[in-house]
Formats: sequence, structure tokens, C-alpha cells
Amino acid sequence: MTQALTTPGLVTVFGGSGFLGRYAVRALAKDGWRIRVALRRPHLSPELRVMGDVGQIELYQANVRYQHSIEEALDGADAVVNLIGALYETGPQSFAALQVDAPRMIAEAAAARGIARMVQVSAIGADASSPSAYARTKAAGEAAVRMAIPTATIFRPSIVFGEEDQFFNRFAAMAGLSPVLPLIGGGTSRMQPIYAGDIGAAIRVALSWPEAMGKTYELGGPAAYTFKELMQIMLREIGRKRVLLPVPGPAADVLAIAGDVVAKIGFPPPLTSDQLKMLQVDNVAGPGSLGLKDLQIEPTALEAVLPTYLWKYRVGGQFAPMEMTTAQ
Repeated sequence: MTQALTTPGLVTVFGGSGFLGRYAVRALAKDGWRIRVALRRPHLSPELRVMGDVGQIELYQANVRYQHSIEEALDGADAVVNLIGALYETGPQSFAALQVDAPRMIAEAAAARGIARMVQVSAIGADASSPSAYARTKAAGEAAVRMAIPTATIFRPSIVFGEEDQFFNRFAAMAGLSPVLPLIGGGTSRMQPIYAGDIGAAIRVALSWPEAMGKTYELGGPAAYTFKELMQIMLREIGRKRVLLPVPGPAADVLAIAGDVVAKIGFPPPLTSDQLKMLQVDNVAGPGSLGLKDLQIEPTALEAVLPTYLWKYRVGGQFAPMEMTTAQ
């Protein structure tokens, strides 16, 4: 095991109330960190307090749109983790605001306080020249963090799965309502799903290992799958038979435009135009990139975790025999 930098101190976590944040907070608490979770609405996340010992986790009201709020959340901190991001834009929550401005302001405020340990969670596919605004702003956020804190560690995960994920849960719910599931682009794009708990472990390691400072890691699970294969795995797990229908380009464009409208009025869209662009390229770790194994973390298999939370989409629920549900 690599020698740790120092005894854990105080770490400020931005975006800790989100899906990935819960795993990160839990992992850091187990490692002995005192944790300040910076939140816009602390009263909506009381469950975070019980992920550590009494008094170990502080919920702190902060808004990353205001510099002074960020600075106050970082006062006295030894490290910082930024998990803020969005899968689609809605209202003032734009990609630029959340994925460029927020990490830049956080990193600059941290640098001004002499904080050298920072983890910025980005995404595989982050690219300044990407046709996707999501990918471009992720790349711009990385650059802003590196400019302010060259020693920051950047993580680029593939599709993230876990109990509260927005991928398998979304499509499993769709399978409960529709006899058909769409395969955008024929479902041939490849993905490398990574368990949220493994990302939490990676964040814990990154804040304690000197070797991780200043490096970029592309985080994926132990296997890559096509989108169609992932839908087949999900359907087997929930015991439902559904038609997987390839959606040609023009039809996909119509679905995405409709999703854009849904997002603008404040509801989660099934698909947006920007997400459509991302689905047209593979989402897997690049050859030769650093990954989980370089952090001495064994990636968790998708098949080991899906049964722990997709059971709720089976006919009859958790205890229904699979032979009952497979006929649906």
C-alpha cells in the first residue's frame, strides 16, 4: 500500500447530496476525514449526517453561484472534492454555470487558501472540441481546475450505476410502462459502467496518496458493453421481455427535441439533443489511461450490483420468483 500523505483532516465536499456524493461522503468518513458537505439546501439531506460518527459530518449552507459562499465553505479545509454537474440543462442550471464556473471558483478559492489536494469529478469524453456541450464544458472545467491547482486529481468516470442511478433505473421504469425500448443509433455505442461505490473509494485514495496528485484517471468497470447489451442485461434482471427497437437518426432527432422542451419546463427528459450527440460515441476508458487498478481498487462487476436495486421493477417485487416475471 502506498504511503498516505497525512492524517485526514477537514475536507469540503461540493455536490455531496447527489447520487455520487453519498458514496463519496461515506468513503471519506470511513477513512477518518472530518467532512463539511456544502449544500444549497442542507435541510433536505439529513441522511448524510449518519454516514459517519457523531459530529464527523457537517452540513453547511453554500451556493456555488456566489464566490463568498464558496470561500466560507472552504475556510479551514485541508482538501476539497467537487462533484457538481448536470446531465441536462434547465433554467439557470446551465452546463457553463455548473461545469465551468463552479469548478473554477472552487479551485481558485481553494488555491487562495493553500489547498493542494483537490478531486474534480469530470466524465469520460470530456473534450474541448466535442459536438456535445456537456463534454465541452466538462473539459473546460478540468482546465480551469488545473490552472488554479496543478496538483488536483481529475476523475473521468463512464456511466455510473448504483441504487439511485439515472441510467438503469430510468430504463427499467420505462420497461414497466412500454412494450418497446428505443435503441438510439442502433444501440451499438459502447459503455463501461462503473459502480458508484468504486468512485467513492477512488476519491478516498486520491486524497491520501501523493502519487495521485496532478493526474487524470479514466474510471470504468471491469467490462465494456454496447448500449443494446446493457438493455438486455437490465431486462433479464427485471424479468421482462421488451422489443428493443433501433431508432434511426431522424426519429432520434425528434425524440431529442421533445426532450429539450421537457427539460426547459423543469421535468427530467428521456433524451436531449446534447445526450443524443454523446450516445453517438463510445464511453469507455482510453487505451493506456490510468484507472481504478492504478489506485489499487478492484472494479465491481455490474452483475453483482444490479440485483440489489432493480428488483423493485419486477412484477411482484423483490420476492417474486423469476419464473413468474420472465413471462411479462
